Amino acid sequence: MSWIKTIDYDEAKGKLQRLYQRVKGPDNNVDNVLKIHSLRPHTLEGHMVLYKAVLHHSGNALPKWYLEALGCYVSHLNTCDYCLDHHFAGLQRLWSDEAKSQQFLKALKNDTLDAFFDSKYASGATYAKKLTLGIKDIIEQDFISLKTAGFSEGEILEINQVVSYFNYVNRSVIGLGASTKGDILGLSPNQNDDPNNWGHS
Repeated sequence: MSWIKTIDYDEAKGKLQRLYQRVKGPDNNVDNVLKIHSLRPHTLEGHMVLYKAVLHHSGNALPKWYLEALGCYVSHLNTCDYCLDHHFAGLQRLWSDEAKSQQFLKALKNDTLDAFFDSKYASGATYAKKLTLGIKDIIEQDFISLKTAGFSEGEILEINQVVSYFNYVNRSVIGLGASTKGDILGLSPNQNDDPNNWGHS
């Protein structure tokens, strides 16, 4: 559900129908974050290309759990419960460790990720927070600090892109009033080796 009019799977035609067939999950479920694009299918297509590239692509070097964790952090900072609920559920699936998942969630909500992560990954979270809440204060030293912490420049790009993506999608969801009603939490396009496979499972 959302504030904006959406087109359900069974009512979709043309390009939207073809895109829904690519992104659907079990029982033809299409998440509301994707259905909010239904009046302009080309934006759904753009969203999925970006989403798959930054979070579910075999070309990424950083572990998927870390990218998901950064996405959860950005969503928390933006008070986007929709994305936090979805991606925390995805993170739980990746870890298969409920105690660790709850420790992470507590650290997230208390803003103590520096105690949860090692120093390298904590520096990525610090950058994510500044890029989300203090973008006007970003300076070259922030980039240098990530290199000093041990990230390669390619890995810094991955962090930058996943943080930027979540800022985009948080604003899309909040601005159009999307809720998780009817969604299946935690599904994602997991076929990392195939960038064209957008099916959610």
